[in-house]
Amino acid sequence: MKVADFLITHSVRSPNIMWFLGAGASAAAGIPTAYSMIWDFKRMLYCTSRKVSIRSCADLGDTVLRSRIQQHLDVSGGFPALDAEEEYSFYFQKVFPAEADRRRYIDQMVSTASPSFGHLALSALFKLSQVRIAWTTNFDRMVEDATTKMIGTSSGLVVSTLDTAKLAMLAANEGRWPLFVKLHGDFQSNQLKNTTDELITQDQELRYALVESCKRYGLAVVGYSGRDNSVMDALEMAIDGGRGYPFGLFWFQRSDSTCLPRVSDLINKASAVGIDAHLIHVETFDELMSDILLLVKDLPPEISDQINSQARRVSDAPIPDTIGTWPVIRLNALPITAYPTICRRVACDIGGIGKVRDAVSSTGADIVASRRNVGVISFGSDSEVRKALANFKISEFDIHSIQASRLRWESAELGLLYDAFTKALAKSCPVRVERVSSHYLIVADPNRASDPAFNQLRFATKSLTGKVSQTGLTWAEALWIRLEYRLGRLWLLMEPTIWVERTDDDEAFSKTREFIRNRLAGRFNAQWNQVIEGWTYVFVGGAEEREIRSFGIADGVDAAFMISSVTAFSRREVAR
Repeated sequence: MKVADFLITHSVRSPNIMWFLGAGASAAAGIPTAYSMIWDFKRMLYCTSRKVSIRSCADLGDTVLRSRIQQHLDVSGGFPALDAEEEYSFYFQKVFPAEADRRRYIDQMVSTASPSFGHLALSALFKLSQVRIAWTTNFDRMVEDATTKMIGTSSGLVVSTLDTAKLAMLAANEGRWPLFVKLHGDFQSNQLKNTTDELITQDQELRYALVESCKRYGLAVVGYSGRDNSVMDALEMAIDGGRGYPFGLFWFQRSDSTCLPRVSDLINKASAVGIDAHLIHVETFDELMSDILLLVKDLPPEISDQINSQARRVSDAPIPDTIGTWPVIRLNALPITAYPTICRRVACDIGGIGKVRDAVSSTGADIVASRRNVGVISFGSDSEVRKALANFKISEFDIHSIQASRLRWESAELGLLYDAFTKALAKSCPVRVERVSSHYLIVADPNRASDPAFNQLRFATKSLTGKVSQTGLTWAEALWIRLEYRLGRLWLLMEPTIWVERTDDDEAFSKTREFIRNRLAGRFNAQWNQVIEGWTYVFVGGAEEREIRSFGIADGVDAAFMISSVTAFSRREVAR
């Protein structure tokens, strides 16, 4: 099933479809996913065993570091295989055997988070009575916090946890909506379920409530991998020979992730007995909930205003209304004053984003592309787009609008702009671009270090590139970047760092980490300001603004960006 088909189905079944949220639904709120927690646990074990500082292993996005940690665990023996279903529960219990310590760890992970757009949208559906029941394996309180903001009181949501397990079935039977059930407990609960033995024996009261509710309603699952056998057992039991899920079973999964066998088995078993069951590809929880709100008729202004205002992560800074000396805080963000508002859209028989990337790579097509429910969206010449997708039965070839409202949170459009922007930087500036997981690293190209564009950065850092002592490894000044849409415009966020070529030698690797830490440690405010100014000059030069393009083509759809040299919340003195 396509997302568009689900949206139409949901618009008429919404009160009878429950929601089930996994850790992925809270990722945009700043809460680590189970995957990131697993690597945090692995890092703790690695550092304590090898007697190395955790500071030298800070960047878990570094594939070389993860490979080194995993290799150590594999050689040590007694640990699950990489990506095994039991990794999360095994490592959680291995690192924190005591429940109190697990609770403290979870507390640290969730204490600084705030509800994402998706949580606010779900709470709006609660208020509109379009969602009655939601379930989660998460410990955080993002749904409760979002509902309090939306409804105005914490008493507007019935919450059942392991401490109040009987409340789930009682509230469901009495029709006390909205109801929110936390299957693995609250992070401040006396009972937390996050280790292997605990997950195997899911609380019987909550298990019963989940099974019985799935026999009465449909279920939409988002952000959940299906790793908990106790939960999956309950969902399979609810099939009940075809009598369960009377309003459908819809499992949402990121297009670039792998479906676990238990999930596909669940969907297949349900479909085999006549249940309307589907696996649906979607990019993010936030994007899905935004699409659902698009089909809500007569959305009350107070709800729309609340969502739009609360979705912001930052707020406007007041500009002084008097002339004179006043403090200026300069942030590491450059305004993107113009960006593409359209891209190419192609409807064809290709799979998710992973398949799209494979097609682009295998054909060598010079394009950037992403995947939405409406089709493949891309920038590049039309001939190159067709070259990449020629084997997938193209049925539509037209234009797709990039809406600013969708850029406020993680979306396929924002990801496409991110890819196109970095390609434009590599084409226009003397830099190399490296993709590390889902992030981009801009590296001062050692082969072009004498380029005049680096003059200011060279002055700020004294040297742009060199060799790490006692290793022979090359290093260079670098910059983590990302794009974010805030305050009605797109921003380029910059975080200076140091790039070092990779090595499999443990001793050399340790020396490179120490080198990076020492080189960055002495940079205080004045030098950081100079470094930011230096990178700004690399991108924009001495002009107020500069246009960069991903392709510089006359046919197809190019991606053009205008970068301003005035960083966020800074003010220039104007001669009078």
